[in-house]
Amino acid sequence: MTYGSSKTAAISSSANSAESREGTSGLGETLGHSLMERIGNTPLLRLDAVTRDLQGVTLLGKAEWYNPGGSVKDRAAASIVAEAGRRGLLYPGRILLDATSGNTGIAYAMLGAAEGFPVTLCMPENVSRERKQIVQGYGANIIYTDPADGSDGAIRMARQLAAEHPDTYFYADQYSNDANWKAHYFMTANEIWQQTQGRVTHFVSMLGTSGTFVGTTRRLKELNPAIKCISLQPDSSFHGIEGAKHMASAIVPKIYDPTIADQNLEIATEDAYAMARRLSRSAGLLVGISAAAAVVGCLKIARELPLHREQEAVIVTILLCDSGDKYLSERFWSEG
Repeated sequence: MTYGSSKTAAISSSANSAESREGTSGLGETLGHSLMERIGNTPLLRLDAVTRDLQGVTLLGKAEWYNPGGSVKDRAAASIVAEAGRRGLLYPGRILLDATSGNTGIAYAMLGAAEGFPVTLCMPENVSRERKQIVQGYGANIIYTDPADGSDGAIRMARQLAAEHPDTYFYADQYSNDANWKAHYFMTANEIWQQTQGRVTHFVSMLGTSGTFVGTTRRLKELNPAIKCISLQPDSSFHGIEGAKHMASAIVPKIYDPTIADQNLEIATEDAYAMARRLSRSAGLLVGISAAAAVVGCLKIARELPLHREQEAVIVTILLCDSGDKYLSERFWSEG
């Protein structure tokens, strides 16, 4: 028995999912959806509340909290588990191990509970209380690492455990696993293209593992080389944008390709906090910190565009990586 392999089609093609539901209920289709079938095809929301003063600019955000695990990381985690199943790397008795700042860990824990494989996660101790509780709720084992070392400390711990116990653990290594960026190449980018009817002009994404940006950008550039793809990262090695990496001071993910970005911008944590508050209070959108940071980056880009543009409307698309409900214990909500 291997895990994930039987559900690969469900996460790679909505058409295949529809076909797989036909004819088994007596009503012409299987009622309901499997967990894996609910990953992807997230809605695209208009963020008009923050672009009212930007003529000709439409900002669209994919609401990734609609994934069953509550974040964009469901995509990569499902792809990694499916690929491990195909290759015979994850089997009964073997533990999935990885380093995470929270969301990928939640996705692994959810999938492990659904498919019956154990999960051990190395996680900085200072991640939000809600993320810890969700992972524990799914029954995964957590090994906390020094918060001062950030995600790099978690990576080093996972590498050590994998090296010391190679038969015990399948080290998923989301930072080096090509199945990470391929999830976005085959799913996320094509969803954006279809949902914008091919009219997207800019794609903007925060960098963490870099899988979202790398995979989505590679595919969008194939579909239309004129699309501008901009990466974002924190402006300091000491920051509060959970899940994001300051590449100059961090262990650089092997899947990261710095050559594909048309532009890279740095975002201050305080600006991300302020935008999270603004979106919740003026747009009715309770988003996570990295999602708010992405909106900050989009507005910077939009304001740098020529004032007198004799071209088609600018359509900027971002991924709202998760909702704000995993960060409600953070103090910044009551500040400002």
